Amino acid sequence: MITVTSMDAQNRFGQLLDTVQREPVTITRHGRTAAFIISPRDMQDLQDARRKRSAAIVALEGWSQKAVANALPASASLTDADVVELVKASR
Repeated sequence: MITVTSMDAQNRFGQLLDTVQREPVTITRHGRTAAFIISPRDMQDLQDARRKRSAAIVALEGWSQKAVANALPASASLTDADVVELVKASR
């Protein structure tokens, strides 16, 4: 990933558009990261990852609700240490 200042980005914008097809570009302003420029393919990959993460969160929440509904009353009194010991014992 290359890094350029905001002034360089303004002056070399066309060149940066070509560069981002090969690697992302970081743009800094006053020494701090201000923006990233990425290719359309990288952006699509990022959006796909976000969709997968959202679907995984929904699935985990659904599983968690089912686990709570199916839990035995005695499980409410288990501590984290108890659960760790039960898992170790089951191995």
